[in-house]
Parts: sequence; structure tokens; C-alpha cells
Amino acid sequence: MKKRKWYDFLWIASALYLILGFFNILFAWLGLICFLTPLAISFISGSKAYCNKYCGRGQLFTLLGKKLGLSRNKPMPSWLKSRWFRYGFLSFFMVMFGLMIFNTVLVFKDVKTLSQVVTLLWTFKIPWHWANWVTGIPAWISQFSFGFYSIMLTSTLLGLITMILFKPRSWCVYCPMGTMTQLVCMARYNGKNA
Repeated sequence: MKKRKWYDFLWIASALYLILGFFNILFAWLGLICFLTPLAISFISGSKAYCNKYCGRGQLFTLLGKKLGLSRNKPMPSWLKSRWFRYGFLSFFMVMFGLMIFNTVLVFKDVKTLSQVVTLLWTFKIPWHWANWVTGIPAWISQFSFGFYSIMLTSTLLGLITMILFKPRSWCVYCPMGTMTQLVCMARYNGKNA
């Protein structure tokens, strides 16, 4: 039996993140680790080591899909793996991320009031007021939390859906962070060979 390493348990951090954000929205800020770490690793090493080894979400999907048998384990349709879909989804994701930042800035400038909702699948606004019980912090900090948690919850839900329908780590094929780290690795490779 293969000896498990510390990073084999990062799925716990992914699950814990979703649970903590459910009860206190400020924990959503921890999700920035999942954004910055893969980019830093790919910039420094020129590899997708984060995706292949350290991604807690990918590990969580493997656990649920493969070990618990929740996946149909079917191949993904080719359009879902295509370059145009992956880059299109990354572009859409970046627009949604930009809108989240824009709303945070509007709250920071007192142009807009705090919206205590989690937007699921970028469409459905779900009241989430119970998770914002810490007082005395600026409203923009909470606004960022609601927006960021919305993105993380939505992407997890999409990953769960594709995990159930297809292979356990199907999300990893079109994950925006995976696509971004791949672009960083390609840029580094092309830069070295120029």
C-alpha cells in the first residue's frame, strides 16, 4: 500500500472551506489561496503541479466519484474538452470575477449597499444573511466574501455535476484555474525557447 503524503488530505481543506463559508461568509477570503497558489506554482516551476498533486477540489471529486462510487465514470463529450469551450469558460469566468470585483468596489465607495446573497450558477440569488454575523468590519469585505463564495460554490457545483455524469475529475478538464496555469506554463516554455 502506497504511503500517503500530507497533500493527499487537501480534500479536507476544500470541504472545510465550503462548510465554514456556509456559517461565516468571511471564510470565503481563504479561497484566494486556491487562486494564487496554482498561479504561483506554475510561474515558479513552469508545471501544473498544483492541479496534479495539491488541488483539494480534484481530490474531493476523486474521493466522491471513485472511492464512494458516485460517478458514472463515463468519458466526457469532446465539446466539453475542446479548446474553444475551455477558453470560452475561462473568459466567462473572468468576466464574472471582474463583476464581483466591480460590485465590491461599488460597496467600498458607498455607491451600493451590501448584498447578503450567494449567487448560485451566476443566476440564482440565495439569501445568505445568517453567515454575516461578524460586526464592525467594512461592508466591502463582506461583499467580496459573498461574491467569492458564490464563485467557489458555483464551480464546486459544476464540478459535482460533471463528476456524477462523467469521470470523477471531469471538472479538472475545463477548470478555469487549470486553463490559466496551462497558459502560464505554455508562456514560460515559449519564453525559454524564444
